[in-house]
Amino acid sequence: MARFLLTSILVLMISVMAGCRGMDTGASQLKPAYARQVSESELIKGSEVDIIEQMAFHRQAYRNGLLSLIEFYEQSGNNMKLSWAEQELAALDKMPQYNYIVEAAIAGLDLRATNEIAEAELMYLDATKTEDQAKVGPLVINEDMLRRALQKYNDLIRRHPSSVRIDDAAYESAGILEHFNDYSLALLYYKRTFQWDQDTPYPARFKAAYILDSRYSRNAEALDLYRQFLEKKDKPAQFVEYAQRRVQELSGANEETLDEKK
Repeated sequence: MARFLLTSILVLMISVMAGCRGMDTGASQLKPAYARQVSESELIKGSEVDIIEQMAFHRQAYRNGLLSLIEFYEQSGNNMKLSWAEQELAALDKMPQYNYIVEAAIAGLDLRATNEIAEAELMYLDATKTEDQAKVGPLVINEDMLRRALQKYNDLIRRHPSSVRIDDAAYESAGILEHFNDYSLALLYYKRTFQWDQDTPYPARFKAAYILDSRYSRNAEALDLYRQFLEKKDKPAQFVEYAQRRVQELSGANEETLDEKK
């Protein structure tokens, strides 16, 4: 009797699970895990940029293929397969897609902000306008639009690497990256700001020092940049007192470390 009851319960559970799935979902047609693997010979070869560009191309081709299937099934009236294709497209659109190319890293530290370029000026104004539009209210940010502004600043750096606006674009980009807590990237862009223009009017050295100091405890690097910031003639007064205090504190910490090593 007990065995009969147990069997009945199992049959009921299987029936319930099957019922929850719904009809004609295509569950049987999902590719098994082994069938989704790519052989080594099919892997994309080349530099990082080559691989990223090919991936973006194939990703867009995949999306276009799904759109074509959806259009085909709409016209042919195959509602079951139409539903499958729409679900796959929805899942693809929800998947995070990263911009793997970091323009400041590719550009390197040897660029120089020297040339007045009309198109670069227009691109910079467009990027700043987009960034302003992202600030919906005092506490409300449209982050997708903020990412769009970041892309525009990066486009400027890529297309006009000798423009006098590249340090402006790098500094603004760093601020956006800080908003997203991407501090390693923000640090890189703050460094590029003063590497590309030694006399940049922005407090990029202070900002880079602050990230090194507060986020990564890289005291020696932070101390050096705080000092560089304080040596500048034209510097924002609101950061001076903090930088002076941290120089004093970090200098003392360094001396203590040296004494311990002795």
